[in-house]
Amino acid sequence: MSELHPDYPPKTCDIDRLVTHQRLVDAALAGRKTQQRRNGVYGYPGETFFLDSEEFVITGLERQSLGEMTEADAKAEGFPDLGTYKQLIISMHAGMDWNDAHQVWVHSFEKLGA
Repeated sequence: MSELHPDYPPKTCDIDRLVTHQRLVDAALAGRKTQQRRNGVYGYPGETFFLDSEEFVITGLERQSLGEMTEADAKAEGFPDLGTYKQLIISMHAGMDWNDAHQVWVHSFEKLGA
């Protein structure tokens, strides 16, 4: 567990790497993306990060299996539906199959001053 955040494990990557693909950055800036799933912890609730010049804050962090993901979650990820999200994730990771049991960290966030 993290010394500063005892409810969560230590970060596996810097928060500035949470949302990196320009299409997803644009979706977050437009308010269409409010979640990011990652294999590790990139940021803790209350921590802030910037996309372009806009500041965002992590509002939640939870562990979830891919099988628990809903259509609403896919939309919060900035995708039109779950099928599109699954297809993109599989295409981004060579040799990956969608595994409903795979655990990820769901980072929820919002733009400050919105």
